[in-house]
Amino acid sequence: MDIDIMADVIRTHDARVYQEFCALFERYGGTPIEYLSDHFQRFATTLDEFQSTWKHDGRRVLDIGAHWLHQSVMWRMAGFDVSAVDLPGTFQAENVKNIAQALGIPLIPCADLERADELAALPDNSADIVLFTEIIEHITFNPIAFWRQVHRILAPGGRIVVTTPNYYSWKGRAWQFMRYLRGMGGGISVGEILHTHTYAHHWREYSRREVLEYFRLLSPDFVPVKARLMPTYMRSAVRWKNVAQRTLDLMPLLRPNLHIEIALPSKNHGIVVTASW
Repeated sequence: MDIDIMADVIRTHDARVYQEFCALFERYGGTPIEYLSDHFQRFATTLDEFQSTWKHDGRRVLDIGAHWLHQSVMWRMAGFDVSAVDLPGTFQAENVKNIAQALGIPLIPCADLERADELAALPDNSADIVLFTEIIEHITFNPIAFWRQVHRILAPGGRIVVTTPNYYSWKGRAWQFMRYLRGMGGGISVGEILHTHTYAHHWREYSRREVLEYFRLLSPDFVPVKARLMPTYMRSAVRWKNVAQRTLDLMPLLRPNLHIEIALPSKNHGIVVTASW
């Protein structure tokens, strides 16, 4: 499919577009299709939501946590200049390198986001948009040094796009009352920590208010411009589950996803929060 056509029709979120998107990756060596299937609607919805209110000319995107480049490719097809950041192991895969080279997506391997040393090579004000989607809930380190780099790289007038699960979702962990009453705590369980094979657990899920507080504490330069509770991205093919999802999504406060955009109108203060023992 021609890139310009893809940019026009990807918003339809129909099966044909999804199949053609998968076929593009297949041409360059394949991709984890199960993950793409689960997240395709989220990628497309995030792009649509951002573009619905982005009125600036800036097209330089830094996709932090780009994984197999599914989201990076989608934004590239929409006309953005995308650079991708992820673990070195991911970017050593031939299929990832192939599609990145074909679409002109620079790869920035970063072994340790806590230090984010590799980001230091990026020039000041070199990104207009920073994508930080489904990443914040995985962070287990103090992120101050990382956000100093992001603040430096993001140009005045730019935005950070954060998506993350809503802790107060109708299917979220906040409603696990029996576990709470048994003294088993909150967040991910001990069993999930020990038995789940994963590169990163959902260590900490956030409420909308918490994400806004997170950026308020980081810097007065960060200004929230959008904080939406988003409905289910990928609806079930099972009829009764689909109906249940649609019904529960009618209650905004219980929707399962957060889409938050943080603007950086100017750089006057920098990152002001400090960590202490």
